[in-house]
Amino acid sequence: MALSTPVCDFGWQAVDFELEDTRRSLHTPASLRGPNGLLLMFICNHCPYVKAIIDRLVRDAREVQDMGIGVAAIMSNDATEYPEDSFENMQQLASRLAFSFPYLYDATQNVARRYGAICTPDFFGFNSQLELQYRGRLDASGRMPAAANSRRELLEAMRMVAETGQGPREQAASIGCSIKWRA
Repeated sequence: MALSTPVCDFGWQAVDFELEDTRRSLHTPASLRGPNGLLLMFICNHCPYVKAIIDRLVRDAREVQDMGIGVAAIMSNDATEYPEDSFENMQQLASRLAFSFPYLYDATQNVARRYGAICTPDFFGFNSQLELQYRGRLDASGRMPAAANSRRELLEAMRMVAETGQGPREQAASIGCSIKWRA
């Protein structure tokens, strides 16, 4: 079932956490933040919405990092019920696609709950003060291939955040598969 994210709660403060990435390094929002902000992306390996955008997401993440914004992806799904989302498969995906950002494992699902993550993908764009400025989508493509002239909404929003500390007031919700919660 496809879900959409809620509208951006401008100014909401990033919640602290400490998560391990696929290389077994620990990260916090403070350690991930760049001089111009932080982009957290809740993704997973098995979701068809994530699979449809992953190449564009990796491309745009590099450009966001070039703007002085830290980037990390977080996987919070129940990997027991969804083995494609296992830690080992996370490592393989991050390596195969040469992620330029840490891919963090939220084994307890506490980070997803504290952030109010709804679906994969779910994007949280913060300014340098770790105040939420973007809770939208990557682009309008959803599960379809992106048209050549598609607006790169996430990239445009994060550029605005890097330059002004503020996100766009109009944002289209991300859509994707629900987070797979443990019973």
